[in-house]
Order: sequence, then C-alpha cells, then structure tokens
Amino acid sequence: MSFRLAVCAEMVYGELPLLDRVRRIKDQGFEVELWDTRGRDIDGLAATGATFSSMSGYFGGSVIDPDSAHEVLASAEKLIPTALQLGVERMVVHPAELGEGGRAVRPTQRPTGQMWLTGLRTLEKLGELGEKHGITFALENLNTVLDHPGIPLARAKDTLALVQAANHPKVKMMLDLYHAQIGEGNLIELVRAARPFIGEIQVADVPGRFEPGTGEINYPAIAKALRDTGFTGVVGMEAGAVGGPGIQAGDAALAAFRTAFS
Repeated sequence: MSFRLAVCAEMVYGELPLLDRVRRIKDQGFEVELWDTRGRDIDGLAATGATFSSMSGYFGGSVIDPDSAHEVLASAEKLIPTALQLGVERMVVHPAELGEGGRAVRPTQRPTGQMWLTGLRTLEKLGELGEKHGITFALENLNTVLDHPGIPLARAKDTLALVQAANHPKVKMMLDLYHAQIGEGNLIELVRAARPFIGEIQVADVPGRFEPGTGEINYPAIAKALRDTGFTGVVGMEAGAVGGPGIQAGDAALAAFRTAFS
C-alpha cells in the first residue's frame, strides 16, 4: 500500500467513548484524525499508542479577518502542547471561523483583497510557529453549497492559491475531496495540481458523506492518480458509516475505505 490511511474518530463508532473509538481504529491498522481536543483526556489518548495524523489547530478567530487573525495564532499556540504530546503531524485550520453546524460566524459572500492579504500573512505566521515546534499547519478547503455556507476563500482553488503564496514548508493544504466534489469537481486534475502542496487528504463519498463506494466519486481512480503523482502521505476518511453508528457498520466502512485505496 502506497498511502498511510487514517480515520476520523469523530465520525465512526459513535456509540463508543472516544478512547474506545481510537483503540478500535488503531487495532485495524489505521492512523487517527481528531477534531477539537479541548476537554479531552489527552493522557488517555496518548496511552492508546495510536498514531495521530491531524487535529484541529485553532479554536477562535479567522485566518482571513484582520480583526481576529491574531486569535487564530494565539489559539494555535495554546494547542501546540497537546499536539506535541500526541505526536500530531498536522494542525488543521480553515479559511474563516466556523460556528454552529459549520456555518460561518461572520457570513461573507464575496472575498476582498484585504482577506487575501490577511490570509497570506496569517499563514506565513503559522508557518513560523510550525517551524519552531516541528508541526505543519494545513489549510482545509470547504464547500459552501451544503455544509459551510458563508465561508469566503473556501474553495480548493482558493485555499491552494493561499498555500502556494505562503510558500512555507510548514504550511500545506488539507485537501478534502468530499468538499471539492460538491463545490468544484474535476478531482483528478485537482490532485495533480495540488500535489506539491498537499499535507494530507480527506475523503468521503457524495452524497451523504459516507465511506468510499457509497456515492458518485470513483475513489480507486483517484487513488491511481495519486500514486501516479508519487503521493505517499496520509489519506484520511472523514466520513460516517452508511450503516449507522454501530460497530459492525463502522468496521465495514473502514474495510471499504481500505479497499478503495489499496
């Protein structure tokens, strides 16, 4: 297998406590993605022995808002000790602040030049912070059609442009192909264009946000395209199980994910 495979512990095995979810994912040979780690049993998570590929990298502010970008940097710095304790490789940030249900805290339909410049400067500062601590910050693309309305500069082509402009080895892209399919499509050309700037890839099928093979995306073809580009990094399943939150459905979802990228 040419890829390292990870599974988001927040979206499968929902009936199990988080530590049990992490253990079950680890025991099946996958790395683990986490969302917000605040209030979690970090010592317990570390004791599972799991490899954690990514976690949320901020909890306030907006990368592209000049009035709150400093909150992104401050909250990222507060989370770094957790990332270091867990051995997390990438801390994920978004183009703008997400509120209840993933909606924009300050909805904006049209980006401005100031947003582009602020996003660039914030990513540059995050790169400096990441270099200091040995952690990569990954800017995730989102879709604004269904899940994250009102988030400016969220499309893959925009997040890629910001990462390219930052031009820092500790600033990469969290390329989410579920979001890209909903908002843009043309996924194989996207992974080819983004390849030098990808820190990690996230996948789920469309519609439904379930495991590969349940929707319209041809993930085996995408896996081949990734191999052809030489990508050998992490592909993470950030998806629910089509069969529901139960253990059997979760196991089936992980097996389908492995098959799609084997």
